[in-house]
Amino acid sequence: MMEQEIRNAVEVLRNGGTILYPTDTIWGIGCDATNEKAVNKIFQIKKREELKSMIVLVSDEGMLNRFVKDIPALAWDLIEVSDSPITIIYDFGREFAKNLIAEDGSIAVRLTRDEFCQRLIHKFGKPIVSTSANFSGAVAPQNFSEISSDIISQVDYVVNWRQDEILQTKASSIIKLKSNGEFQIIRK
Repeated sequence: MMEQEIRNAVEVLRNGGTILYPTDTIWGIGCDATNEKAVNKIFQIKKREELKSMIVLVSDEGMLNRFVKDIPALAWDLIEVSDSPITIIYDFGREFAKNLIAEDGSIAVRLTRDEFCQRLIHKFGKPIVSTSANFSGAVAPQNFSEISSDIISQVDYVVNWRQDEILQTKASSIIKLKSNGEFQIIRK
């Protein structure tokens, strides 16, 4: 079942589509993080200003190294010791869609530990966007049952995996980490 859902989602991602999927935090809307048109679709679905950045998920350390330039040593320490999902805003991303990169060149990336997400991203071979499955400014849904039918109807594929789970989840912590080692906690 999981493998079939991963195959279905990967096909949609490869064709520039959007998916609604379970992540290591809350349900997310995702797409190919290197495809500008696909990223634009998510901005439209969420009714979100393009100036607001979105988080990207990678499956492993190799993918993180490939898509982020200058990873400070502190980032590896934070990833290793964190017992909950942590998103790090790095100074410079590379190969990402231009509309995902913040004005200052930074990019928010999370190395996911969730089995489904890791396998999905690994099979796809590129990072995927992970933004909460809600309209911009609205409360992020904790579970699939709380996602607006308007959001569900606008994505190209809804992953049929873990939809019945009732979790007390929360969004990831976000830390902005400069190449020189300076950091700022954005969200606990």
